[in-house]
Amino acid sequence: MEAVSLRKFRRESNFLERLVGKKAFWWILASFLFVYPLARSLKRELPPPLPKLYKIPEFNLMNSFGKPYGSKELKGRIYIANFMFTSCPTVCPKQMKKLQEIQKRIRGLNKKVTITTFSVHPEIDTPKVLYKYARKLQANPFVWSFLTGSKDSLKSLIVDGFKVPIEYSAKDSTLFDIVHSEKFVLVDADGWVRGYYPTNKFSLNQLMVDVGLLANRS
Repeated sequence: MEAVSLRKFRRESNFLERLVGKKAFWWILASFLFVYPLARSLKRELPPPLPKLYKIPEFNLMNSFGKPYGSKELKGRIYIANFMFTSCPTVCPKQMKKLQEIQKRIRGLNKKVTITTFSVHPEIDTPKVLYKYARKLQANPFVWSFLTGSKDSLKSLIVDGFKVPIEYSAKDSTLFDIVHSEKFVLVDADGWVRGYYPTNKFSLNQLMVDVGLLANRS
């Protein structure tokens, strides 16, 4: 009599409870949770390629180690170019601080991405001066290069190649006699300019996104 009563009042498991109790259910659920995000990421389309703005002409300068460095060494690598001089007391220190941040952010991409700093005051910025300056900034020589050369070749490359302004006053001995671009220039692995970026936070984040897209596509 007691056994019959227990059977009478025992609740029957519904479909959901029976389903949750099966090992196959959990295996299928785990597989779905893993595969679904992966499938969505594969289906997601990348933004359109950055426009090819200008082709940088072949150039050959000298790095902070006194060795030739130019288009040949940069071929096949994406690089972020900037323009400065070591005695600049105003915009350059802020610009270089931003590049220190970028150097950290591109860590792990150093085989594909590099930073290239061009001096606009080569009379002062000799390889020896640039070497000390790079050491002070803790620049990784495998990631960040500092270049100098003749004044005429640098000006021609910067103005005609990178399409950014540079102006020299009559007195080259003063600190405020060189006006140059504060923007970073993104150049792809084939030597094409793909974008210009101010040094504000939003633009630098966009630069990092664009560097990642170029690196993945290349």
